[in-house]
Amino acid sequence: MQVKRFFAADMRQAMKLVRDELGADAAIIGNRRIAGGVELTAALDYTPSALAPRVPNMELEDELRKTASRIVSAQAELSMRGDSDATTNRQLFAGLPLTAAEPLVEPTFKEPPRPAAPAPAPAVDQRVFDSMRFELNGLRELLEVQLGSLAWNQLQGSKPQQANLWRRLQRIGLSGPLSRDLLALTTEIEEPRQAWRMLLAHLARMIVTPEIEPLEEGGVIAMVGPAGMGKTTTLAKLAARYVLKYGAQNIALVSMDSYRIGAQEQLKTLGRILNVSVTHVDPGQSLANALDPLLRKRVVLIDTAGLQASDPALRMQLESLAGRGIKSKNYLVLATTSQKQVLTAAYHSYKRCGLAGCILTKLDETASLGEVLSLAISHELPVAYLTDGPRIPDDLHLPRRHQLVSRAVSVQMQEEPSEEAMADMFADLYHSPAKRVG
Repeated sequence: MQVKRFFAADMRQAMKLVRDELGADAAIIGNRRIAGGVELTAALDYTPSALAPRVPNMELEDELRKTASRIVSAQAELSMRGDSDATTNRQLFAGLPLTAAEPLVEPTFKEPPRPAAPAPAPAVDQRVFDSMRFELNGLRELLEVQLGSLAWNQLQGSKPQQANLWRRLQRIGLSGPLSRDLLALTTEIEEPRQAWRMLLAHLARMIVTPEIEPLEEGGVIAMVGPAGMGKTTTLAKLAARYVLKYGAQNIALVSMDSYRIGAQEQLKTLGRILNVSVTHVDPGQSLANALDPLLRKRVVLIDTAGLQASDPALRMQLESLAGRGIKSKNYLVLATTSQKQVLTAAYHSYKRCGLAGCILTKLDETASLGEVLSLAISHELPVAYLTDGPRIPDDLHLPRRHQLVSRAVSVQMQEEPSEEAMADMFADLYHSPAKRVG
């Protein structure tokens, strides 16, 4: 029997190491949490021994003994109460003669005894619950990995054409739930090329774009999002686009970024070049008061600070933008070069201010568009603008849905996704309500 330990950041990565090292026939004989991840113990040709000694759980056995003792005491109390009730009933209601040992007494009706208050539950160490929760989460992840692998293998055997479409959608980078929804719309199409064209057509229809360009609609427009997404550069492109079309009289710029070095100077320089007024709002200052003199402007563009989700200043900034008197249209700026986890975290951090849509940046640097398109579609975020270069304002474009899908296909991965990646994607589908795939 070959036994080996594996270390990884999470259970899924650890399972992948086990499969790569020992194969699919390896048995998991132990798992525990360690600093920075998990530890799995796996074995080949493992046969559990029926005579293996049981490790006693002293805390559990002690609780069982206490419970058994309370049960015995309760049974004894009920037995004594039953004997007493039987004697009273025999004297009063059974009509039997009284003896000298049983003198005649007037029956008195006493208030029935109140049930004893339940004993407080014994305190259990929180570490025990944490350990149990960790083991259950580990078992759930193991089951999801196994179920995902089985589902993928079954789909390849029973429906190879649909499995090929799954692979092509994964090369684009689309999420598992979105891929499942798209494939459900083309189940009756048997010809592969026609099915693929229909998938892309349905994908294009799922992308939402504004009916009126935000700059044309006017009002207060704010760029929100984490640091490094391109908020300030996008604001500069929007301002230049408006000035070139309508002039500098009816537009103003506002900066709420007092944290990044040089952020205010960068916006001041832009204002001098475009001959546009720039207003700075310091932390703690009322945004509504700062915007009040600018209400006569047709368009007000706000640049915000990219702060961490745990920063209290971010909550104050989002509350200011969501204020009743502001009526700001907030657009989440997302760099298409960001990982899926970063994009998802950005959405959940900034959705509190109310999002009117999103702006996709750095399309010229990205290697995949599927992740950001999946986020925009799943959360129904209209795609307002696209940027694909540093030129101001030439590299700012209005989105065209079919062109966006064509671009996503053109930058897809060249190599096929691995079997492990497909199995992991199917395992993720078991988190969603509709679990049937294929």
